[in-house]
Amino acid sequence: MTSTSHPRDLRTELESLTTEAFRPELADIDRLPTLDIARLMNGEDATVAGAVAARLPQIAAAIDAVAERMARGGRLVYAGAGTAGRLGILDASECPPTFNTDPSRVVGLIAGGPDAVVTSVEGAEDSRDLARTDLETLAPTPDDTVVGISASGRTPYAIGAVEHARARGCLTVGLACNPGSPLAAAADHGIEIVVGPELLTGSTRLKSGTAQKLVLNMISTITMIRLGKTYGNLMVDVRASNDKLRARSHRIVALATGAEDKEIEEALTATDGEVKNAILTILAGVDGPTAARLLAESDGHLRAALTASG
Repeated sequence: MTSTSHPRDLRTELESLTTEAFRPELADIDRLPTLDIARLMNGEDATVAGAVAARLPQIAAAIDAVAERMARGGRLVYAGAGTAGRLGILDASECPPTFNTDPSRVVGLIAGGPDAVVTSVEGAEDSRDLARTDLETLAPTPDDTVVGISASGRTPYAIGAVEHARARGCLTVGLACNPGSPLAAAADHGIEIVVGPELLTGSTRLKSGTAQKLVLNMISTITMIRLGKTYGNLMVDVRASNDKLRARSHRIVALATGAEDKEIEEALTATDGEVKNAILTILAGVDGPTAARLLAESDGHLRAALTASG
């Protein structure tokens, strides 16, 4: 249902959140020299990685559960409002060029729809019903994962997405920046990165946003490593869609194989530019079609395909 909190109740609730706390020692920040303000911000930012480090076991457990479902064909869906929603969309949009995933496999939902990426859509974050409607357009299944993202951990849209997804049998993750949050409590996996009060009171695009970005980087990147989208620390599933990525593809094959330029170009030509297949043709001494078959039989895991080729 749509939130109908009394303004005074909401003010009281916000005052109890660490992300909204006022810091009197920074009350004169606007009177400081620019370099001093920059030093203060940099010092604040330096604490975020430590806050993430304190939750690594919970993050890892969530990633293993996500990867298990994605290996069965499930999707990873991010849902949030404002900055949190934009960060989810950013992470989702970067998976196809980085890991050659189908755009439908990692999806970002934002309260208010695509327009909310660049403009504020008033009231959208307050609706659990809107989250349910947005999620239903994806026809969620038990193999899917829904990650609700909210700095406060109380945003109705993010909580609504998690609650509806859980009712549909999906795996759910709640990513928040306050302890004891309703969002984390609503999810199978609650991840609370407690970064403390912001430099600008309540401006959760700062430390909270940075923390969310770091965690989303981990969720998508490590999940893709688990799914065989990398070989060592090389992006062997990168999609060569422009000159820079074509050059990167060549370099990745070179790093993985140590082959000469001519052999690399021949391998990439024989495999239609597929980096993973090209590496396999060189290291296993097989032709393009054989490389494609071995990879298909190994669910795209290059190491497993190399073992099978021997």
